[in-house]
Amino acid sequence: MITKPARNEMRKKRHARVRRDVIGTAERPRLNVFRSNKHIYAQLIDDENRVTVSSASTVDKELNISEGGNIEAAKQVGEAVAKRAIEKGVKTVVFDRGGYLYHGRVKALAEAAREAGLEF
Repeated sequence: MITKPARNEMRKKRHARVRRDVIGTAERPRLNVFRSNKHIYAQLIDDENRVTVSSASTVDKELNISEGGNIEAAKQVGEAVAKRAIEKGVKTVVFDRGGYLYHGRVKALAEAAREAGLEF
């Protein structure tokens, strides 16, 4: 019997395929998105120096988000990561959706980051 691969395994394959081409630098870090059922996380990563420039998530106490698995929470995370990036002098990023569809929470986070001043 042939079994169908799990959804997360397929996402990881897509993400690996994208990561071959998407590389973050010090001038233009990679905006990485990870989402779980309850939370969403965003990081700005400089792949050349292997360092996280900035991050934000629904787990952050500063954001004071009660429910992390919805679109409103994703918008707040997008705004927060953009503000923190601009404070560190980063204006342009390369977007890495993490193998997820550009829809729902991932799209809301990206659009909120754009509106807050990030360019990608």
